[in-house]
Amino acid sequence: MKNDIRVIIPAFNEQNAVGLVVDEIPKDWVSEIIVVDNGSSDDTFAQAERSGATALRENRRGYGQACLKGMEHIANSTTQPDIVVFLDGDHSDYPAQLPELVQPILSGEVDLVIGSRALGQKEKGSMTPQQVFGNWLATTLIRWFYGVSYTDLGPFRAVRYSSLMAIGMTDTNYGWTVEMQLKAAKLKLRTLDVPVNYRQRIGVSKVSGTVKGTIMAGYKIIFTIFRHL
Repeated sequence: MKNDIRVIIPAFNEQNAVGLVVDEIPKDWVSEIIVVDNGSSDDTFAQAERSGATALRENRRGYGQACLKGMEHIANSTTQPDIVVFLDGDHSDYPAQLPELVQPILSGEVDLVIGSRALGQKEKGSMTPQQVFGNWLATTLIRWFYGVSYTDLGPFRAVRYSSLMAIGMTDTNYGWTVEMQLKAAKLKLRTLDVPVNYRQRIGVSKVSGTVKGTIMAGYKIIFTIFRHL
C-alpha cells in the first residue's frame, strides 16, 4: 500500500512562486498538497488552486498560523497520513528532494527530518548573513541547553504524523520551526538532518527582507529556546 504523505505549504503573497513549488513536488510520492494562503493581497489562492493543490485560507497572519490551518485540515480528513512535509511557498527550497527527507522516516530510522541548508548547496545570495548567523546561534544554544545537535532551523522538513501530534505545535509565527525541534528534543524523538539545496527565493522575504522582520524573528527564536527549557 502506498504511504500517505501530505504536504503543507504556507504562502503569503506568493502568486509568482507557489505554482512552481507545487509543480516541482514529486506527485507519485504524495497524497495531497495543501497550500494555505495566509491573507495574501495578490493571486496566491487562485494560483494554488490552478496548480491542483488543496487551497485554504487563513487570514490570521503568521507562518505558524498558516501551518496550523493545514494541520487542522488534515485532522478533519477521513484518514490521517503517515508523514507530513512542510515546505515554503517562495521557491527557495527544491521540492524534488522530498523523497530524501521522507525516506529515513519510511525506513523506520527516525521521527523527524530537518532539511539542512547548512549541509547542502546554497545558491549565492539565497541566505543573508544575518540568517546564517541566526541559525548558527540558535542551533548552538539548542545544543548547549537541550543536548541535541541540529545544523539548521530550515523550513523544509518531514515528520511522522503521530510524532507531530505528540509534539503539540502551538506557535503562530516566527517560532514555529524552532518549537518543533525543541519539543522533539524534549520528547527524545529520533531526529536527522538531511542536506538540502537552497536557491534565491522569488520576490522579497517578509522576514529577512526587512530589518523589522529580521529583529522580530531573531527575538522570537531566542525567546522560544529559553521559554521551553
